[in-house]
Amino acid sequence: MAIEIERKFLVVSDGWRTTDGMLYRQGYLNRDKMRTVRVRQAGDQAFLTIKGKTTGISRTEFEYPIPVNDAEELLALCDGTLIEKIRHKIVYAGLTWEIDEFLGDNAGLVVAEVELTSAEQAIELPTWVGVEVSNDPKYYNSNLSTNPFLSWQAMDEERMLERSSLAGIA
Repeated sequence: MAIEIERKFLVVSDGWRTTDGMLYRQGYLNRDKMRTVRVRQAGDQAFLTIKGKTTGISRTEFEYPIPVNDAEELLALCDGTLIEKIRHKIVYAGLTWEIDEFLGDNAGLVVAEVELTSAEQAIELPTWVGVEVSNDPKYYNSNLSTNPFLSWQAMDEERMLERSSLAGIA
């Protein structure tokens, strides 16, 4: 059984910008608490990925290469917004970090992920890494496809307007 053990962090500066990235497009055919089924196109490659329920920072993951033409047709069947991002890979302190710059409805969000060999593995954090969001489901790509980052900002602005108007009434 394949296990993915991953920690995820918000990115707080551009100190990681040392490489060109690759465009990723992905969507979800199934998205629930027990499993997700993802279609991903990365450059001239494509994959079908099945991920199990997340427990802590671990979950089962099975990934299979598929023809790019099949991926394009499957992406059209996905629900929610397609996730588009530029992925950069950087080696830091012996680990490969993947930095995702989101595009489209998730523009402005930059997240760094690092895969580990065990949940207890100690890591050295780069200076451009900020708050850990590994256990915050709103940062899961599957959730970003139905509740994109730009909608969070709109909701935050609405809440601030409500608070200021309530404060003006008091």
